[in-house]
Amino acid sequence: MGTALDDLVDLLDLERLEVNLFRGVSPEEGRVRVFGGQVLAQALIAAGRTVDAEIPVHSLHAYFLRPGDPSVPIVFDVDRIRDGRSFTTRRVVAVQHGRAIFNMQTSFHGVEEGPEHSDEMPDVPAPEDIEASPRPQWRMPAALARSAAEWRNREQPIEMRFVGTPTWARTEPSEADQDVWQRTVGTLPDDPLLHAAIVAYASDHMLLSTATLPHAGGWHHDKFMTASLDHVMWFHQPCRADEWLLYHLHSPAAARGRGLSYGAIFRRDGVQCISLAQEGLMRPVKQSAAPAEE
Repeated sequence: MGTALDDLVDLLDLERLEVNLFRGVSPEEGRVRVFGGQVLAQALIAAGRTVDAEIPVHSLHAYFLRPGDPSVPIVFDVDRIRDGRSFTTRRVVAVQHGRAIFNMQTSFHGVEEGPEHSDEMPDVPAPEDIEASPRPQWRMPAALARSAAEWRNREQPIEMRFVGTPTWARTEPSEADQDVWQRTVGTLPDDPLLHAAIVAYASDHMLLSTATLPHAGGWHHDKFMTASLDHVMWFHQPCRADEWLLYHLHSPAAARGRGLSYGAIFRRDGVQCISLAQEGLMRPVKQSAAPAEE
């Protein structure tokens, strides 16, 4: 039996059904809906497998349309919108039970020379100077309690080290900012598409929780029903998912049951390699709703 990282790599190794059709599965980990980062990463792999391996991804714009069913496979239909001299564009639709649950447009761009700059990386402690956090013990809405218990007891493929109090351990509302170091628990093959997909997978862990911080203590607090709505990433420079990356996250606004979060991902050398954004549902839970379970 392999490690959790082996399982994640296998999860992203999609089955090719036809020239532009791929099939992916979900892990057996007790979730009641498919983790959004999984669908995002699998869709990027599907798109990338229809593009020359020498052409890296430079952006993706995705929408989560319906909750995914973890008990059945997901079919990814890739539309080869354009193969240009510099840019290659793909549209991916993820389908379950005959309905679209997710769609994404992504663009690939050949490496070119040009001007370079990036924001400065925040002055935060190095990951080696931060004690590894214990497993989260947050309260979950009853509908997700089974997946939370299962998640806590499983080996995880992504290691996270929070700067300051971990998000899930905060007991009071706080500023809409957080910094967290992340990397895979183990070394990955030298495949740029795989590294980009795993960084995308990991990015869905923290963005929405950033928007909830001014309104509730803790991660996935039972005051809200939350779900990712859309997800955008721009890949400026190459990075490896198996090396420490700093996720610097901020939520500028929340309104009308939705919260917006921005993020910047930095390599250890201080270069901002990725920019990202996500809007998520933050629907207040009515007081008469069923109580959360541990």
